[in-house]
Amino acid sequence: MKPKIAIAAGGNSGEYEISLNSAGVIYENMDQSKYDVYIIHIKSQDWTYQDSTGEIVEVDKNDFSIIVKGEKITFDCVFIAIHGTPGEDGKLQGYFDLLGIPYTSCDLTTSALTFNKSYCNRVVSSFGVKTPKSVHLFRNREVEIPEIIEKLSLPCFVKPNNGGSSVGMSKVMAEEELLKAVQIAFQEDDQVLIEEFIEGTELTCGIIQSKEDRIIFPVTEIVSSKEFFDFEAKYTEGMADEIVPARVPENVSAECKQISTLLYDKLNCHGLVRFDFIYTKNGEFYFLEVNTVPGLSEGSIVPKMAEAMGISLEELYDMMIQDVL
Repeated sequence: MKPKIAIAAGGNSGEYEISLNSAGVIYENMDQSKYDVYIIHIKSQDWTYQDSTGEIVEVDKNDFSIIVKGEKITFDCVFIAIHGTPGEDGKLQGYFDLLGIPYTSCDLTTSALTFNKSYCNRVVSSFGVKTPKSVHLFRNREVEIPEIIEKLSLPCFVKPNNGGSSVGMSKVMAEEELLKAVQIAFQEDDQVLIEEFIEGTELTCGIIQSKEDRIIFPVTEIVSSKEFFDFEAKYTEGMADEIVPARVPENVSAECKQISTLLYDKLNCHGLVRFDFIYTKNGEFYFLEVNTVPGLSEGSIVPKMAEAMGISLEELYDMMIQDVL
């Protein structure tokens, strides 16, 4: 009997449509001869499955099961394809832990920590990895613009503290722009992170722990046609180049992989994870963030890394599933 795999898709964040796209690509490229695959659509309290006839079936949240044509379906593994909450912040991980269902991502603790950019930065810096200077803001608390400018200087980045895909993120060049940028970020989250601007080359490194081995993908360079690698640049064709491998010396690439491996282990990561950095002209790495549910469609960064190593989407997804089955 083939293992039954649920692809958890959707979510409650600005990355909702990105998640649905990822789930569709995962479904189309998963080896259907090896697995029975079901896309489970999650949006707030509505958890549903749509069968081949178009009928909508509600998920029984008591055991994460569905009834299809009179048959109760339970799952051997959940492929988490939700970027943002509740798939990347630990909420679903805790739920599946309670039910004893394995899933393809980091565990509850690691997911919750890494999703909170400010707290993650503090932990990462304790490992000796540089992070940008920052100010952490909370909703309904006074924002002291002069103090922020004095601490970080300009330009700086303003972003939701919990979130991804650069949704609600702004690059602030002048003091009078800062308050508006903070307000925009607060539309996406109850917490806001303001970080100093670090000039340099943006590099990213993906790692996957499969059953047999750990694969460290080629370091990739990100070049955006915008002021920074924002939502539009990430998801609009032609707005950014992801160069695999990065145009950096081999020793720089090796150091990027070394730092990524350190963080993978220290943060207790599992499955497929991507680490983002800025590499400065002074030869220093600054950690930006870790993506515990990175984009997985054809145009996403990690699949491009995998392709450069001769690993197809089907093989990549299979590694992720086999690691937890």
